[in-house]
Amino acid sequence: MQRFDAETAAALKALSTPSDRRGLQQAAGHLGLIVLAGALVWTTRDSPWVLPALLVEGVALVFLFCALHEAVHYTPFASRRLNRALAWLCGLVLLIPPRWFRHFHLAHHRWTQDPGRDPELAAAKPHSLAAYLLHLSGLPVWKSEIATLLRNAAGRNADSFVPPRERAAVTREARIMLAAYALVALLSLALQSRAAVWLWLLPMLAGQPVLRLYLLTEHGGCPAVPDMLRNSRTTQTGPLVRFLAWNMPFHAEHHAWPAAPFHALPRAHALLRERIEVQAPSYRAASRDVFRALVASR
Repeated sequence: MQRFDAETAAALKALSTPSDRRGLQQAAGHLGLIVLAGALVWTTRDSPWVLPALLVEGVALVFLFCALHEAVHYTPFASRRLNRALAWLCGLVLLIPPRWFRHFHLAHHRWTQDPGRDPELAAAKPHSLAAYLLHLSGLPVWKSEIATLLRNAAGRNADSFVPPRERAAVTREARIMLAAYALVALLSLALQSRAAVWLWLLPMLAGQPVLRLYLLTEHGGCPAVPDMLRNSRTTQTGPLVRFLAWNMPFHAEHHAWPAAPFHALPRAHALLRERIEVQAPSYRAASRDVFRALVASR
């Protein structure tokens, strides 16, 4: 957490109260969008209109990553049970074990932009056009997520950010997830249903490039320094993106004060905007800056 003067710290602390009501409203809106988009996919699956429908549902699905991210911080809801339930729901959809991801993500916060210790930097960033396009496809991410699940389920997790006392729980979590996927596969075969393919796998493939672009802007091209107001980017965008991303476009604010729940981040921005070094007027501008920085650093 960033260090602030007493007045700013007090103002930010006043924003750090989770709300079950605000969390449930946000979650209901996001899940409702997924249901509506899924209905659109299902009704258009035999026509060309299914392609834009798949993209819409895919974007809504993959941006559950932002809900998962909030849930592992325990900030969407005042209730720990609701936070854990949301994390499990999103983790199952995204193939990301929520308990494991909490340890991964807290290490990212502790060592943001530190090449030797930030786990988000363990995988090489793309430094050429071909590598950039492969990254945007999401295929390397799918490969990594499946490998993590299988390794954890086999009881062979050796990630430095997972405490030894947590390894048994991480193993159990991965096995439960694999059992859930096996059940979906068996039911699909027994019922001769392609619903999981149309409503989950294909949309996830369609939406991944949008999420990859979005996530690259959070820290891509930012200075490799410990100062959270310098090593993270805040991007100005419209209400739809802020809704889907649970206000995470205010990313420097989140890193500077991670205890602030998603609904308080616009107010945190009002307090901190003059101090944030890396800001972009749009995601188009942010993506352009990130791509230039990645290519220049090869």
